[in-house]
This record gives sequence, C-alpha cells and structure tokens, in this order.
Amino acid sequence: MIYLDNAATTLRKPRAVDEAVRRAMHAAAGYARGGYAAAMRAGETVYACREQAAALFGVRDPARVVFTMNATHALNLAIHALARPGMRIAVSGYEHNAVMRPLALRGIDPVVLDTPLWDCAAMAGRAKREVAEGAQLFILNHVSNVFGFAAPVEEIASLLDEAGVPLILDASQSAGILEIDVQRHPCLAAVCMPGHKGLYGPQGTGILLVLDDRIARRPLLAGGTGSRSEDMRQPDFLPDALESGTPNVPGIAGLAEGIAFVRAAGVENILAHERRLVGEFARALEKERRIECFAHPSQTGVLSLRVRGASSEGIAQALARRGVAVRAGLHCAPLAHRTAGTERTGTVRFSFAHDSTAEQTERAAEILCETVKNL
Repeated sequence: MIYLDNAATTLRKPRAVDEAVRRAMHAAAGYARGGYAAAMRAGETVYACREQAAALFGVRDPARVVFTMNATHALNLAIHALARPGMRIAVSGYEHNAVMRPLALRGIDPVVLDTPLWDCAAMAGRAKREVAEGAQLFILNHVSNVFGFAAPVEEIASLLDEAGVPLILDASQSAGILEIDVQRHPCLAAVCMPGHKGLYGPQGTGILLVLDDRIARRPLLAGGTGSRSEDMRQPDFLPDALESGTPNVPGIAGLAEGIAFVRAAGVENILAHERRLVGEFARALEKERRIECFAHPSQTGVLSLRVRGASSEGIAQALARRGVAVRAGLHCAPLAHRTAGTERTGTVRFSFAHDSTAEQTERAAEILCETVKNL
C-alpha cells in the first residue's frame, strides 16, 4: 500500500514509539495515585513527555503542557475557556470543524477571514482590519488540512501582540512540520495539536499548550487528579486543572518517543522532504489536463486535487483498489472548501510524511493518471 493520508494520521511510526507503548502497557500503572514502582514509573513517563514537548515548542514550564485525547479535545478546552457569546471572534477561512462546531455550540457566529487560497497578504490585511474593528479573540488554523496552505501567523501574531488580542492556534497540521516557538508572541493563549500526526505518536493523544492562565481557571471537565483530593473544587494549577482522570500513559509514552524523533530529525528537514515530494507529485500530474491540482510553492506536505467530470469519492475509491490510500470529500473542513470554491465537489487529498519516498510519489502519480485516462 502507498499510504498518502498522513494528514489524517501518520501510519508508520518510528520503532521506538511502538516499543515505548508496549513497555508502558506492562510496567506503568496508577499514575499520580500511588507510591509504588509502577506508579512512579507512570509519573516519570508522563513528565518526560511534557519535557520533550516543552523543548520542541519553547515552553519554559513543562506544567503548561497539558495532555488531551486529540487536537479537537485541546481546541474545545481553549475555546470553552476563552470564547463567550457576544464576543467579536475572528477565524480564518480555512478552519476545521474542530473549531467551527465548538463555536456554534456556544451560539457564536465568528467573523470569517475568507481570503483567497495562498494569498497571505490578503489574510494579514483582513486580520489588521478586524483588529481595528475590535476583535477580542482570534482562532487560526496554522496549516489547512485540505490544501496545505500555511497562514501568515507571524504577521498576524505581531498585530495581535501590539493590540493585546489573544490567539488560539490550531497546529493540527503544523506541529512537527513548521517551527513553533511560543516565546515569540505574547498573544499566544493556546496552541492545540494532535499527537498522532506530525509528532508521530499513537492515536488517542493530543497536546494543549496553555499560555493564558484563564484557561486553567475554566476547565471543561472536573474530577480526580490525585491532588487536593479533600477539596471538592477543581485544582486551579497546571496541569491538574485540565487533566482529570487517568491519562493515556501508554499513548503518552509513545508520544514522547515521537517528539524525540521529530527533534532529532529537525522540523526544517521534515518540511523540506514533504515539500519536495509534493512538488514532484504536482509536476507529474501536469500532463493530465483533467486534473485540477491545488499546488503552490509555499504549501506543506498536503495537496488537494479534483478531476473534471468525476467525483472525488469515486477517484479515491479507484485509487484504493490500486493500493493508494488517500482521503476524499470535505475533510471535516467545509469552511475551507467554501473559501477555496471546492465545496460542491470536494477534493481528493494526498498528504506526505517523513517516510514517504520519491518512488511512492512517482508510482501514485502514475496510478492516478492511468485511473483518469480510464474513466
């Protein structure tokens, strides 16, 4: 199988990830609840992952690294704490439903920066106008899960720094691929990410970097934390304020190894590899005129396309029969498709990872072109 659905989850993890999960499954238990060896080992395992994540993202205090089930969980925690009905909230035109549905659930209709695909200057300009109009909170998708379009976060965050407007950053497609240093911008209130994509951890893991203390004061869940058990009020200190119940210790153990892999490989090298493959793939498709490819030199390892006269789902199914795994449809991001003008048709998405090869890329392009010719 040629696996090119890494924007959903990276399938092939470093061997150390699997080994760490297995060790924790059999040797770590009773996290933060006991003084015996297995409980101590669980605590050490979890803290080691906090330290790895803090080092990768420039977080000075590892306690601000909060573990979640996934990026959706992390985004819900941040939105629950910071977003209120009646606030003027701005989002990009490329947000995932993990942002739009929590806002809708709270009766919030955000201002959408529905700027053209690849036009960073236009997005930054719209953001500047929104700040002038009194925006109280920004939520930005760092990289589109549909198109691999990287938002101009540096420019927008600089505007928000000056205006004192907080930013929730959805790093679902950028963590482990683009450099993220939380010390660069005081406006950063939260950075939300999955563990199972560009960080190469197991599914069922995620991270919330809590940079605004208000988030700890308004938890989404409450329960046992192993701390202050005599007090019926939820602890107000991190990470306990946002980590009720037993954490996914085996998953976190694997995530620590995934982050260690990313740090050793270098995010700049991972990005360069993925961009090179995306470029080669797009060029290989130029000979087939029925394929409309959404490609740009600045995109990450995610590329969408559609085929004139064919359904996106049908193309994906045909590719699956030939051993190429991709994702078709709206990708849980109808807003992104609406902004880019692909909402009616959806797209077929190809997404690459560190283990994707030039040979796989070339073969996938050949199979796609053959599939289109045989329609």
